[in-house]
Amino acid sequence: MADATNRVPSPSSQPLPTITGRIFLIDTNVLLHDADSLAAFGENNVVLTVDVLEELDRFKRENDEKGRNARRVIRTIDGLRDGRPLSQGVELPRGGRLYILVHNFLKYLPEGMNLGAADNRILAAACALSDGGANVTFVTKDINARVKADALGIHAEDFLNTKVNLDELYQGWSEHEVTAAAVDAFYQGETVAIDAELRPNEGILLKATDNPKHTARGIYNAATGIIEPLKYGDSRPWGLSARNLQQQFALELLLRDEVQLVTMLGQAGTGKTLLALAVGLQLVAEEKKFRRIMVSRPIMPLGRDIGYLPGSKEEKLSSWMEPVSDNLQFLVDPKLEQSFDKVQYLFDTGVVEVEAVTYIRGRSLPKLFIIIDEAQNLTPHEVKTVVSRAGEGAKVVLTGDAYQIDNPYLDASSNGLVYVAERFKGQPIHGHITLARSERSELASLAAELL
Repeated sequence: MADATNRVPSPSSQPLPTITGRIFLIDTNVLLHDADSLAAFGENNVVLTVDVLEELDRFKRENDEKGRNARRVIRTIDGLRDGRPLSQGVELPRGGRLYILVHNFLKYLPEGMNLGAADNRILAAACALSDGGANVTFVTKDINARVKADALGIHAEDFLNTKVNLDELYQGWSEHEVTAAAVDAFYQGETVAIDAELRPNEGILLKATDNPKHTARGIYNAATGIIEPLKYGDSRPWGLSARNLQQQFALELLLRDEVQLVTMLGQAGTGKTLLALAVGLQLVAEEKKFRRIMVSRPIMPLGRDIGYLPGSKEEKLSSWMEPVSDNLQFLVDPKLEQSFDKVQYLFDTGVVEVEAVTYIRGRSLPKLFIIIDEAQNLTPHEVKTVVSRAGEGAKVVLTGDAYQIDNPYLDASSNGLVYVAERFKGQPIHGHITLARSERSELASLAAELL
């Protein structure tokens, strides 16, 4: 038996390590949101409390994205140890140091705060470090935790590594004034030059200076450097026609073979899902360009598994896929007389397949027309997982509304849909369009505007 005098003292009984420089105290939800977040703080110090490790241990058993991220973070931390004590700090790959604190800091919390809440215990650590003179920033995706930190005098921030400025988000189309002669020349097949920086597959509205109603519509071809007339300006895929300018640009992107990834952003009723399904049916059932349509939606925020629901996978998915079925019913039978049988036929014959986002991970999906609806409820990492599943000859369409988010740790600027639109905006195989006008009904349009 070892002599007690030779034992290494417990870290909790040792004084706090001396940490020089800026400290980022990280909440568990940041690590679950982005498994690579430990490397996002440059040469600064990153601090985790033992409460974070306990929460990671609890989440690692889950089969969803949070569970996978928890397991990945734990493996990363274990790999950094290399025989060195985490309580004294270990070097991070991109500079800075990682510290794990196992001390009891509850005495730093004011009366009335729940001492059993992990977030509060993490905040207690922030108070202790701050009282010791450290420059501490608490980083969390939890808005209420940031509010509590502010009340305690602790500087708090959201994790901004994947944030996009929504006000500056690429809209996918632009308007340019030219002479009336230039508009006429464009219709005659001549090249029109405009003094503007254009992005691949950007929709272009040419408007005559002296007559705003004299217009022409085109799309920018980055390979040739010219604005081309719309190939599918008069197309009616599966009998559906565009009702406004943005919808026309959307159909152009959806129908073009060279555009392999389409992102569509817009409020309820703008036609995102309906346009995608109409083009999918046209290209699968009529033109045979793809094997089938795969439609998926996040079952719950963060792509929660559906195993807890009763029934077969199809029965479990049916309630979550009702919005998709509603759109299919309108497309196959606008009069809604025998639509159910016709929609069921599409599923029975394999023209349309529904799948939970959770189950797409690990699959290879060649020659499919893939629609991910409500993509604003996915994290950037989840969207990466989905898009990277696309096999040879596949096309991926992401649709969603950045202002209707059910995920508690995402917002209009940090969700996977706007992240993809921003990161892919200069790629020749990508096209984006923001739909602004509701076409569902007069009531729906007014509701979207007034409420």
